[in-house]
Amino acid sequence: MKPRQSSFWKVFGIPLGIGLLSAAGLFAALLGDGWWDSLSWVGLGVPAVIGLWGLLRRRG
Repeated sequence: MKPRQSSFWKVFGIPLGIGLLSAAGLFAALLGDGWWDSLSWVGLGVPAVIGLWGLLRRRG
């Protein structure tokens, strides 16, 4: 018999990653200028694009 596999990472893995990316983007936006701005754009832009993609995919 196979041991029962935990489904925690299957359920919460992607949302946790999106949350960490958003938190990193917010933190980078507060830290300063220069490459921190680029990091904040990526950290806040990627979760927004993922959300829009899921919304538009569901409608279509």
